Amino acid sequence: MNNIVMEEKRYALLLAARDSDYVKKVYGGYFNVFVAAFGEEGERWDLFRVVEGEFPEMNELQKYDGFVVSGSPFDAYGNDYWIVKLCFLLQILDSIEKKVLGICFGHQVLCRALGGKVGKAYTGWDIGLRRVSMVRDLGSCSFMEELGNEIPQFLSIIECHQDEVWEVPSGAEVIAFSDKTGVEMFTIGDHILGIQGHPEYTKDILYNLIDRLLNNNCIQSDFADNAKLGLEIAEPDRKCWEKICRNFLKGRI
Repeated sequence: MNNIVMEEKRYALLLAARDSDYVKKVYGGYFNVFVAAFGEEGERWDLFRVVEGEFPEMNELQKYDGFVVSGSPFDAYGNDYWIVKLCFLLQILDSIEKKVLGICFGHQVLCRALGGKVGKAYTGWDIGLRRVSMVRDLGSCSFMEELGNEIPQFLSIIECHQDEVWEVPSGAEVIAFSDKTGVEMFTIGDHILGIQGHPEYTKDILYNLIDRLLNNNCIQSDFADNAKLGLEIAEPDRKCWEKICRNFLKGRI
């Protein structure tokens, strides 16, 4: 019998935020948070701190099975050099149909890079737990169709953003929305997936983030209290979100 050697799956995290002291202390950095949420045994995950100007080499892109773009305190519509360079990279990944999962800022910058429009959310900050409505007719979105009845019509997710997608790129399909945000998720074919919320966040990470935003006078104390209260009385559907993200990244269609 021939021994079949399974090729190692390889993924890259394009980290668009600097590690907070809290996440470094508790989790060893955001990289570990993402790998714990989306990674599986036997895979290789590489870290590129794009916020610091670290990018994969163009001749290395074909070696990866997928890419994840993280959240960020920066604006996806900004013109910082690294953001413009990231947009260029995302255009290349789209053209060679590499799988790209964008989270929060990643969702927005992916949209911008591929021709959509992003900007400040018309209704202001969204922080806390949000109920997202899944579109039932998912059309050509085969990685979601495969999950079928495993995914309920409504899913709760942790949110922390003040920007949003105004208009998806040509050829994109909106597959989830909420009463706060019109584009909670979008896809392009089976290789692009944007999620406005944070499937990778644990509640304690958000608690710490709320405290930092409050201390920096980014949000008011009553707003922070309400966001924390919502987290105390309900749970995000982390297992479902992880299943969606893993199903997408691993190409299970």
